[in-house]
Amino acid sequence: MLYKNILLIDSDIDDAELFMEAIDSLHKDIVCRVATNSVTAFEELKTTEKLPDLLFLDINMPCLNGLDLAKQLKNDARLKDIEVILMSSSSEELIRTLLKDIGKYMCKPYNYLDFTAQLKQIIL
Repeated sequence: MLYKNILLIDSDIDDAELFMEAIDSLHKDIVCRVATNSVTAFEELKTTEKLPDLLFLDINMPCLNGLDLAKQLKNDARLKDIEVILMSSSSEELIRTLLKDIGKYMCKPYNYLDFTAQLKQIIL
């Protein structure tokens, strides 16, 4: 398994719950935390001792969206090496053109089975 410590930053509680259920179904040894406020999460990442192995960011968040947060992570010497996967329900083509070298992209699925299948490909 590649990743054991995952952080999801997503302001949508329903999407976060679906994500956590999918992760839990994949492997019990994965520790996954959720943050719903991107600004607070970024501040915590800058001071925490144990960084996540993998970070999932929702693109459409208030205050600090996922694209801007990903850019801030890449500009921070301590955080720049965390693997980032941006998520959105927006058009995949539009998002890929915005991303460039910021991170990988995952389209948010609308059902549990698709979500689990996508996460399995990424995490395991």
